Amino acid sequence: MTVIVLTTCPPGLRGFLTRWLLEISAGVFIGNPSTRVRDVLWNEVQQYAGQGRALLAHTTNNEQGFTFRTHDHAWQPVDHEGLTLIRRPNTQPPPTEATPKPGWSKAAQRRRFGKG
Repeated sequence: MTVIVLTTCPPGLRGFLTRWLLEISAGVFIGNPSTRVRDVLWNEVQQYAGQGRALLAHTTNNEQGFTFRTHDHAWQPVDHEGLTLIRRPNTQPPPTEATPKPGWSKAAQRRRFGKG
């Protein structure tokens, strides 16, 4: 089984993929092509994606039962002791101050900081 997900890619690329795969939702293609055809399709996706993003997931003989490849994604696959995990970019804002300012009531301190 092969799944290709396209985001903000040219319509011509979507049309090209419908020759080989079934588009089940906008930009989501599934099918069961051979390994050779899958690799050729992925090369075409990488070449013609332009400013868009692409994700390829397919079954394979490993512990997870699948593997995936990405093109121009902020989230990157990382091998961790034989398992492929996703590393997301850190978008957390810096932590705010953890102590209340002087003048806060006890009730406000409990609500805001969980302290008594």
